[in-house]
Formats: sequence, structure tokens, C-alpha cells
Amino acid sequence: MQRLQNHLRPARRTLLFAFVAVWLFVATSSDEDYYKLLGISKEASTREIRQAFKKLALTMHPDKNPNDESAHDKFLKINRAYEVLKDEDLRKKYDKYGEKGLQDEQQGGRYESWNYYRYDFGIYDDDLEIITLDRGDFDAAINSGEVWFVNFYFPRCSHCHDLAPTWREFAKEMDGVIRIGAVNCGDNGMLCRSKGINSYPSLYVFRNGMNPEKYYGDRSKASLTKFAMQLVQSKVTELWQGNIFSEIDRAFAERIGWLITFCADTGDCLESQTRRKLAGMLDGLAHVGWTDCSKQVDLCDSFEVTTSTTALFPPGSSLTQKGSVLFIQSLDAKEIYAQVLKHLPDLEMLTKESFEHKLAHHRWLVSFSFGNDDLASHEFKKLKVLLKDSHIQVGKVDCISDSDLCTSLYIHKPCVAVFKGLGIHDYEIHHGKDALYNIVAFAKESVSAHVTTLRPENFPSHEKEPWLVDFFAPWCPPCRALLPELRKASIQLVGQLKFGTLDCTVHEGLCNMHNIHAYPTTVIFNKSSIHEYEGHHSADGILEFIEDLVNPVVVTLTPESFQELVKKRKSTDTWMVDFYAPWCGPCQALLPEWRRMARMLSGIINVGTVDCQRHHSLCQSENVRAYPEIRLFPQNTNRNDQYQTYNGWHRDASSLKTWALGSLPQASVDLSPEDFSKQVLGGKDHWVLDFYAPWCGPCQHFAPEFEVLARMMKGTVRAGKVDCQTHYQICQSAGIKAYPTVRFYPRLGTRRRDQGGEPINSRDANVIADILRQRLQQLAIHGKSSKFKDEL
Repeated sequence: MQRLQNHLRPARRTLLFAFVAVWLFVATSSDEDYYKLLGISKEASTREIRQAFKKLALTMHPDKNPNDESAHDKFLKINRAYEVLKDEDLRKKYDKYGEKGLQDEQQGGRYESWNYYRYDFGIYDDDLEIITLDRGDFDAAINSGEVWFVNFYFPRCSHCHDLAPTWREFAKEMDGVIRIGAVNCGDNGMLCRSKGINSYPSLYVFRNGMNPEKYYGDRSKASLTKFAMQLVQSKVTELWQGNIFSEIDRAFAERIGWLITFCADTGDCLESQTRRKLAGMLDGLAHVGWTDCSKQVDLCDSFEVTTSTTALFPPGSSLTQKGSVLFIQSLDAKEIYAQVLKHLPDLEMLTKESFEHKLAHHRWLVSFSFGNDDLASHEFKKLKVLLKDSHIQVGKVDCISDSDLCTSLYIHKPCVAVFKGLGIHDYEIHHGKDALYNIVAFAKESVSAHVTTLRPENFPSHEKEPWLVDFFAPWCPPCRALLPELRKASIQLVGQLKFGTLDCTVHEGLCNMHNIHAYPTTVIFNKSSIHEYEGHHSADGILEFIEDLVNPVVVTLTPESFQELVKKRKSTDTWMVDFYAPWCGPCQALLPEWRRMARMLSGIINVGTVDCQRHHSLCQSENVRAYPEIRLFPQNTNRNDQYQTYNGWHRDASSLKTWALGSLPQASVDLSPEDFSKQVLGGKDHWVLDFYAPWCGPCQHFAPEFEVLARMMKGTVRAGKVDCQTHYQICQSAGIKAYPTVRFYPRLGTRRRDQGGEPINSRDANVIADILRQRLQQLAIHGKSSKFKDEL
């Protein structure tokens, strides 16, 4: 791909962009506020949305208000609000276009009984020790380097509810030792399917760099705890006169402390299980050991130990240095952990004088603090250990004493930022959860990615190279969900496109200058051209959008080109045209689906758009009365002005593709038993077959995809369909046991083909086409080889 700026074409002018943005603000403001309906802020997390909805559902449900005739309608409203706001993509549409952007989405039309919301809904939402993971933060969690034990459950699963009380107690027992998580597969079906979850509850262990491990053991608290403790790799060392001083010296040389429990005849000694837990919790920060004072009397006397006690020896400490050794009275692992963290050496302090020099050539994760001194800030000491293998140094800046430094970086509240080793101006601020696992995942991603935090000094106003700028607000969950996807996309497009993010809560004036009033708004600046991104929150969606700008699959039609290409089209051409207005919310929501559909139909159906604000007279002459208006101009018609209008409810790419292909003559061939025997098994052509049943839903869904395949392979591989309900004997002899089934029947010279053919395990036309082409190449090479042998 050549450099992007040589290819991008203007899609919308600055004036039009400003008009669209202002309209979006007005439209969103005029709708009923879903956030107010649920009593939540716009920055509410998915967990908080569920909790708020559940609270309302238990009081407003019609089952609880049988005498209120309006109860049903009231509940539908809050149910609709919940269904939209819990979905990342729908929430983005709603935040940007209001209810008008959701006209194709019918969530919230049906609801469950009161008992469901009381007993089945949000099983673990109130359990602080259990981290509920969604699609947006699952990968960050399991790639953080920590050990995760995750419960994949389904709300209606009785076994899941039976396990819940035990899982809660188990999570409390293991809190801080390993991460205990839960995934609601009812709300995160795609995530669960991608992880191969097919039964509930399914318990999996995730460790960095290793394949997931499914737990098949007993589900009692004792069995779960025993299994989990086996995941703790850190050992507890028994210390005695012969090894204690060498072990301490070795650890101090590595800047690691020791937590030692002395077990004497009097007092309480830490239990073995507690010591093992602490070894896991303090891994990399302090070694954990114990001494039996009944056997090591002289040793314990030398440490002035007369009764059972636990002591922390930070690096460089000694009993002669008053206050350097911390004696701990608690027997609780979490309390000991908190005291140890607080007493361990702090992160390296960076000042205005040392900042630029330190960050010039090394990658750093820097914590900017404003005097906070809680457990969370002390936990940041673990970052040095967790990021050691990624060669990321960790430090902190006190923004109270070094306010000028923080102000110069536009940092006005506690945060974490990654500096990428290219000086103090190339950095990215973390806007995700403050949880340690999330920060670790961010740091690892950020140093490899090419996303920069923008400010007035480096905003791309007159750049020659194209920039993708994400205008966002940190309180906006869809914005936070998009940020890791931008990092993934920046790696794929390095050298072609620069990536930056602008926090509109900090740089309000700059965002107002570009008429940004909805978040996230992602824009590509290419010299004088402005292209607003309207796709899904995924790296793939961004890459598809860029590909569309470089190689457009949708033709922007003018009155002249509409007349020439559509009205005077060839008899073999079919056109689909979207008549839209830039100010129309549903039109904007349709755009990414329209581009996706165009790619699916590339080479089969021509796809175009007409801007009815710019070409008002054309739309008026074509009698376009509402937006968006989708029309299909078919092939092989006597009248070129004849068209079909799409009246379907769903305007997603798949639904539109299915409707469009239905207008084309069938490219595949319906096969009878005689056809199958003569043409497929005994003929001279390569064949790919779709074995289906008319009553099968997946078969109906696959049918248009198979038609796309038939057209893609035209001239090289013939495509046929076998109705297994009518011709069950063919399917039985071919060994067909599920529908739809795709089989390839290659031409093998004079040899009769096998009735079963070669199975193809895909329902994607592009994937199947690639498999067929590879197979044809293999057959061609084999054919040449056989011919060469015959000549010899």
C-alpha cells in the first residue's frame, strides 16, 4: 500500500463536518435521556448500569405493580435504556445521535419476570472480590501477567446459581493471591463463544504465555482453594543458622526484602497457608520465610525474638537501624500485605530537574500523584516487578511539589502515563480502570503502539502526513473501549497514518474549534480533507475504514454519474444506491454497514451513495421522500428507471447483502440425484456443494454467502446445492450429518470421485474461496508432476 496521503480523497468538507457535528449535539439533546431514566451518570460502567437497572426493575416491574396500567410502558422504557447502554456499539450511537440513531435497533421490547431480576440477574455485581469481566476488558486482564481464575456462567443456569455462594467465599479466601473473575455469557455471548465455552459454569485458569486450563475438579471451597494455591509459584523458605544470612544478603543485593515469621513456643505463628498466600501476594517484592525457634534458639535470640512474631526486613535494613525493621502483630494475610507494601521503598521519584534526562532514552511508566497515600498508590510498587520483562522502568512525580512539570504536560489530576523512550513529548495517558492488571496491560500495549496524547503544541493542524485523531472524554465508557483498539490499529498502519488522542475535558477550546460535541468522535485529517470514522469500536473496523478511503468500494454519485452509471447501466449491471442526508442520524448509523456490505458484494453488485443535501434536485426528481432511502436497480430489465425499495427493519450489512443477492439470478445449480451422479461424480468440472435442509435456520443464513462464493469461483469451480430433505439418499451416501455442510469435489482425471468429497469447515465465502484456490494450485502441481512421470 502506498503512502496514505497520496490516495485519500476528500469525503466531507470542513463546513459540512461542522454542520453535522452541531446538528448531532442538538439531536442528542432533544431525546429522552436514558442515563436519567436509570439514574446514572454518563461515565457509568457496565457493572454500574446493571446495578442501577436491577434496583429499578425490582420496584417498577409490572409483576410488583399489578394495579398500575402504565407499569408495562414504564418498565419498557427503563428496559430499553438498559439494553442500549449496556451494549458498547449501541451506546456510542445513542450518545452521538440520540434515539434517532437507534431506529434500526429494537432492544428492550420484551422483558423477564420479576423473579429473574431478583434471583438470576447480575449474580456477582455486588461482590468486590470478584472482578466481572466484559468484552472490553477481558484481554487486558488475562494478558496482564497475573494469574486469573475465571467463572464463565449463564444467568438461567441452575448449576451456576448453586456454585455462586461457594465462588464468593472462595474469592474472599484468595483475594490478593490470584485474580478471581466472572463473565456473564448472557451479556457477552461473542466473548464466551470465542473462548470455546459451551457449558455452564465453566471454570478456566489464565496464565500469561500459557494456554487456558479448564478446571474439572470438585467445586467445594476447600477443593477450589487447594487447586488455586497450586498456581502460586512463589515458595516459602525455611530459614536456619546455615542459610538465613546468605539468603538475606542475596535478596538485598537484588533490592528485595524478606518477610520472616518466627515461630516460638509462645504467641501465635502464621499458619502455613497464610505464609504461602503472602508469598504469592508479595512475589518479586519480598521473599517469605519462617524459622522454628524451638530448634533455632540461638538464631532467634540474635534477632531478639522471645515470642512468635512476624517481621519485614526491607532491603538494607538491620536491627541496629532503629525503625528499619517492621514488626507486624496481625495474623491476617491482607492486613500484613497492606503493611508490607506501605513500608517497602517507594517508586523512584522524578523531578523537574531529572525528568527530561531520565526519559530521554528509556521507556517509563510514570505515576503522577497529588498527595494521595492509600493502598492503591502503594500497590503501584508492584508495577516494577510486573513490567520488568517488558523493560519498562517505573517512577512517580509529585504534582504538588512539581506543579510546573505536571502543568506543562496538561496533567491536573492523578493519572498514569507511558513515555516511549523518545523524550518527554511522546507519551500516552492511561484512561482505563485504575486496577493494577489494567495498568500493566496498558503499559505493555502502549510501548509497542504508536498512539500519542495530543495537546495544542503537537496537534496536527498543518501536517503533510495524514493523522487519525480521536476526540474523547475520559468519563465516556465507549471512548475508553476504543482506545486499546486504536493502539492495535496503529501497529498495523505504522508509517502510513499517525494516531493521536485529544482529551476534550482538558482541551475544550481545541475541541470546540473543530466543532466536537459528541464522544468519541474519530477523524482523519489529510491536508484539507476531513473524514469522520463511523465504524465499530475495533481495530478491524478502523482498518476497513482506512482501506475504504484508499480503495473506495462505494461510489459517490453526482447527478451526472447517477445518470451515466445507474440510469444507463449495462444489462448485466446491478446497482444499490443509498439516498441520504448528512444531518440524518439513521443515515450516519447506516454508513459503516453500507461500506461493509459493499465490500461483501464487491464485483457482484455496484454500490453507491447520493448526498441529497448537496444534490437536492436529483433526489427530488427521483421522488426520494425519506432518509435513508435504499434502492436496488436490477439487471436485465426493460426499463432502466425500474427499482426495488428496501423496506426491511434491519439495516446491518448482512441483512442488506441477503436482500440484494435475492434480486440476482441464482448462480449456483440445484442438483438432482441424476445430476449429482453424472455431473459431480462423473463429470469433468470441479464442484463445490452446499448440502442443506429447507427448515434449517443456519442454512438460510448461509444461502446468500454461498451465492457470493458461486460468483467468486465462476469459471473455475461450479457451485451446486443439494436439498437433503428431498434428496436424502444423496446426503446419506455422502455422509452428511449436519446442515449446512460444504464439500469440494475436485476433478481427478479419469478416476471417479469419492461420494463424500473433501470437507470444508467454513461458512465464509472468502475463506472457502481461498481454500478452493489453494486446492486448485495443489491439483495443478500434481497434474504437471504426473504428466512429467508419464513422459519419462
